[in-house]
Amino acid sequence: MKKIAITLALLAVNMSFMFGQTASDSITMKKVFGGYQFYQGERLLKMSDLTITMVLNNEAYKQIKSARSAYTMASILSYAGGFLVGWPLGTAIGGGEPNWTLAGIGAGLIFVSIPITQSFNKKAKQAVDTYNGGLQTSSFWDKNELNLSLTGNGIGLTLNF
Repeated sequence: MKKIAITLALLAVNMSFMFGQTASDSITMKKVFGGYQFYQGERLLKMSDLTITMVLNNEAYKQIKSARSAYTMASILSYAGGFLVGWPLGTAIGGGEPNWTLAGIGAGLIFVSIPITQSFNKKAKQAVDTYNGGLQTSSFWDKNELNLSLTGNGIGLTLNF
């Protein structure tokens, strides 16, 4: 009984070394209305935090910088378009004479920002995948395999390398 308890305790301790990339190291993307949110562990990353996090991985950093420029362009176009649509609508609601040409230009800006936003989403996903793929594993058992097996003498650990 003592052998089994020691074996199971050793197995439990060794299992903690088998996973080098923890959830707090990798970056995850969560789909929300209008795009994605980025998390590292439980922490929500803003675009600037995401860029700083990826500085160590050169390829991922280039990809996120490209995605960030698309994000900036899409934000500028969509905010300007929203303003140009909102101003005439507010004027119409307030009882004034709205300039519907401004609303049409704003709608056009919003329409142009949609493919740029999709480009950002695609580039950001590639950057996150590149970053997560480049994380170094700290696993002691990279090429080794530890198994709990049943042998002729009882239960035991077998190490294959």
